[in-house]
Amino acid sequence: MICMRYCGRDFTEEELKCVREIIGEDPERTRAEISRRFCRALDWYKPDGGLKEMSCRVALLRMEKDGLIKLPPPRTRNGNGKPYTRRTPAAEPKLPIVLYSDSFAELKLDLVSTSKESALWNEYIDRYHYLGYKPLPGAQLRYMVRFQNEELACLGFGACAWKVAPRDQYVGWTHDQRKSKLHLVVGNARFLILPWVQSRNLASITLSLVIKRLPDDWQMRYGYRPVLLETFVECDRYRGTCYKAANWIHVGVTQGRGKLDVKNLYALPKKDILLYPLTKNFRQILCS
Repeated sequence: MICMRYCGRDFTEEELKCVREIIGEDPERTRAEISRRFCRALDWYKPDGGLKEMSCRVALLRMEKDGLIKLPPPRTRNGNGKPYTRRTPAAEPKLPIVLYSDSFAELKLDLVSTSKESALWNEYIDRYHYLGYKPLPGAQLRYMVRFQNEELACLGFGACAWKVAPRDQYVGWTHDQRKSKLHLVVGNARFLILPWVQSRNLASITLSLVIKRLPDDWQMRYGYRPVLLETFVECDRYRGTCYKAANWIHVGVTQGRGKLDVKNLYALPKKDILLYPLTKNFRQILCS
């Protein structure tokens, strides 16, 4: 019997009992070890064979928030549930950068791959993106766009939404097909042109660059190629012009509730749903 859903997975009462036993067996057990043991108990693995540790950790935190389990205190103060407060000179506002289309050929799309780059990306997003910074659970890639070593934009890609009616109708898959192939759909969770950058068409050009690059990067890091991208654009705030200019497809509008709100308790801004197929036969792959 299904009890609750977290991070795209259904958890039964027996599975909740299992994690409570894992927590109770050893009071010195860390949250990371609890997550690994729980993944193994559930056979919860990524397509590349690794444990789905990050998704599991997020699920456990949400279970605790809902009063279903009690985790041991974190060994390190990793900021769970706390605002992101890092502020450094590297991310301070800069003098205006004006970029014209004849310079687009010199744009450089860099994959965030070091702790220094990661911290800078996180701070840029937290300071200048209206949604701020939150860790992306599960498989993810982050990029920075640069021109002559100056950062212009940040993009973040991670897990897609579990269930979105207009997207699912567009794909045409069944519940079981979605459950087994959802990892092949990647969500564009963050896109930021830094506020001091002035450049017409930079946003759509940036999207075109990352569309060409992401499948190979994802294959290199995770061992499989995504076939569809999705993003959500808040209707009252943006028009999604850059996505449409980059040939993303508008398939509908959200119902105005969060992805964890299964009872329609919380009213949220409605968002346009946009998709970008990364291969012509994406439906055949997702519906097989």
